[in-house]
Amino acid sequence: MIARHLIRLTALIVLAYLALPLVVILGASFTATPYLAFPPQGWTLEWYRTLLIEAGYVAAFTTSTVLALAATVAAVLLTVPAALALARYEFPGKAALTSVLMSPLVLPHIVLGAALLQFGAYFGLTRSFLSLLIGHIVIIAPFVLRSTLTLLTPEQQALEEASADLGANPWTTFFLVVLPQIRPGIVTGSIFAFISSWINVELSIFNTTADLNTIPVKLFNYVQYTIDPTIAAVSGATIVAAVVAIVILDLTVGLDMLSERGK
Repeated sequence: MIARHLIRLTALIVLAYLALPLVVILGASFTATPYLAFPPQGWTLEWYRTLLIEAGYVAAFTTSTVLALAATVAAVLLTVPAALALARYEFPGKAALTSVLMSPLVLPHIVLGAALLQFGAYFGLTRSFLSLLIGHIVIIAPFVLRSTLTLLTPEQQALEEASADLGANPWTTFFLVVLPQIRPGIVTGSIFAFISSWINVELSIFNTTADLNTIPVKLFNYVQYTIDPTIAAVSGATIVAAVVAIVILDLTVGLDMLSERGK
């Protein structure tokens, strides 16, 4: 009993330590001073108003959101069939292909960004939304692939064979048998994929311009010259958006179901 309470206390201390920087950022975003201050010296929403009326931040938020959504959807459409092929078939080079598809998890994104910039120059795709999209698909696809592969078990394959024996065609079997089983993996992988795309700086910085900027790259460039509470406001807005997304996901899908089905 004592050990259980000690473990809970330790977990709460660790969580509080991890959450403390978020509290500092949120508090600093409301300060009335023209510089970052915590505890905030006065309270104001001026920095959030600046965020909403400045076209550069609005455009960067829009670009990051559209880019992350498009990359996540594309990653799901590409990796789910790949996961099915890797889990259900044996072919020469299967292990090597799996390693190649998973390699963006360990390769430095700054190296991938530089490579994409040089490779895209041959096709005129440098510093464009398409080049950003391709790069982000590459770096986030392994999250969806890995989480989906773990749910494609031999036991599930037996259910697919039973569905086929009962006369279901491949599409019916996929949508009624396979998809419900792997949906937790797809959702979990998509969450990690979206977050990884949203916060990426290393790859994005090689393919952004003044007119095509993501919010992490804009912040990275901004803090090199100026540090004011606008940065905290941008971070605070991102934190609030993430919390809202998690709440919506919990209400619609259920985080408990995802954790249980994903085991």
